[in-house]
Amino acid sequence: MANDVFLPAAPSDRMPDDAASRAILLVEDNADDIELTRIAFREAKIANQLTVVQDGAEALDYLFARGAHAQRDPHDLPSIVLLDLNLPKVDGREVLQAIRDNPVTRSLPVVVMTTSAEPFDVEASYALGVNSYIQKPVDFERFVWAVKQVGLYWLVLNHPREGA
Repeated sequence: MANDVFLPAAPSDRMPDDAASRAILLVEDNADDIELTRIAFREAKIANQLTVVQDGAEALDYLFARGAHAQRDPHDLPSIVLLDLNLPKVDGREVLQAIRDNPVTRSLPVVVMTTSAEPFDVEASYALGVNSYIQKPVDFERFVWAVKQVGLYWLVLNHPREGA
């Protein structure tokens, strides 16, 4: 693996919109992967709040301001959703479908991060409108590297559509 690392631009140049102030939504049920993601973002100096939900039902409640998240403004969307596919309660594919079916969340960047490399999962995710599909590396250093790259790309390099 190359040792190339993307470095964030100067703070004033980093993010073209309010992405710096918006949370990152991590939808993940594995406590180890949650902690590794926190470590990777900390090492990459990504200052966005990392909001973690551990099942698909809570992800939908958060995004659509229902249930325990009813007090949230449903238009205050995260800058990106990092979505595992194999989740309790509501599967990640169903979460992705609900995101793409709703006009408020339709343009929200969603990156699937999962252990599955099954062609069916990859194809189904892209058919449902995922922006990127990443198989989680099992090696600690590679996992941290991959999460850093995802964060830096979507939060620093990518220019989202207006209103996204």
